[in-house]
Amino acid sequence: MTMELDVFVGNTTIMDEEVYQLWLDGYTVFDAVKVRIDGGVMEECEASADVLLSDTMDQYRTFQMCERLLHSPSKLGNQLLFQIPPHRQAMLIERYYTFDDAFVREVLGKKLSKGTKKDLDDISAKTSVTLKSCRRQFDNFKRVFKVVEELKGPLVENIRQHFLLSDKLARDYAAIVFFANNRFETGKRKLHYLTFQDFAFCAGQLISNWTVGAVDSMVEDMDVDLDKEFLQDLKELKVLITDKDLLDQHKSLVCTALRGKTKAFTEMEANFKNISRGLVNIAAKLTNTKDVRDFFLDLVEKFIEPCRSDRWTAADVRLYLTHYNNSAHILDTFKHQVVWDRYMGVIKGCIFKMYHD
Repeated sequence: MTMELDVFVGNTTIMDEEVYQLWLDGYTVFDAVKVRIDGGVMEECEASADVLLSDTMDQYRTFQMCERLLHSPSKLGNQLLFQIPPHRQAMLIERYYTFDDAFVREVLGKKLSKGTKKDLDDISAKTSVTLKSCRRQFDNFKRVFKVVEELKGPLVENIRQHFLLSDKLARDYAAIVFFANNRFETGKRKLHYLTFQDFAFCAGQLISNWTVGAVDSMVEDMDVDLDKEFLQDLKELKVLITDKDLLDQHKSLVCTALRGKTKAFTEMEANFKNISRGLVNIAAKLTNTKDVRDFFLDLVEKFIEPCRSDRWTAADVRLYLTHYNNSAHILDTFKHQVVWDRYMGVIKGCIFKMYHD
């Protein structure tokens, strides 16, 4: 009886980055071999199809054995089974935790639970991301969320230290954790035009300015939960729209600053009160959990859509919000400047990012 054995002997573990990516993307061994053949690897290496199949299978086995270590990346550097240089370890970790923007956009803001995981078949079909890759990405989100929710300290730094990710990827994961914790609505049709990176930028703004950690770096859940005391203080801003004299003064100051600087001035002047009521009412309602969840939807409906219908450019929006914010400082009887600045800093940043011409 003849037996065929594939034997690999060596010291440094050989890992082909292209094959690793195919494994991460959820390709079967045979599909991965086909991709490699189509890419011309056989001509480059002068290898037969059998050798290519054997090599691919061997590397897939290696990746599968490494996977449990990748769930706790710090273990990868301390294990002795695989001799992997530090720069290769960093590559393996970073790529393992990298995700598809199309996929994360579908699950952003949803609870990272079994219920959402049941929807992965549909998400896979919708995004053309393989089901295996969808499961890996979802499990990564859930794993990071579970680890960092128990930790004190800055969210981005905790993710970077525990999962050994680059700063950019750690910040993206912080956004995912923040959105999952606060359950922000991202799936409504009016929000479909916004990309994950749009939301990730806004998450960074909210984490840096509206969480408890923005004012006290020694508290638990500092970068995950919004500062309830600050949200309560936002109700004080209603005076800007309920006090008729203040509302008129604010309008006069803003319009004086804008006159002659934009073609949209007539519309800005005519709609000032409606737009101001919209922005201040968003602030006043943020003590309600449902209104927190609808924060981005409210920004679109109460500011972005009215401005688009009046054909404001992104430059018009920037000009308007700059003067709208700054003019409040000139109002003698307005006593809530600190709360106003903390609120409007985030509102401006988010709207500038969300307003696509």
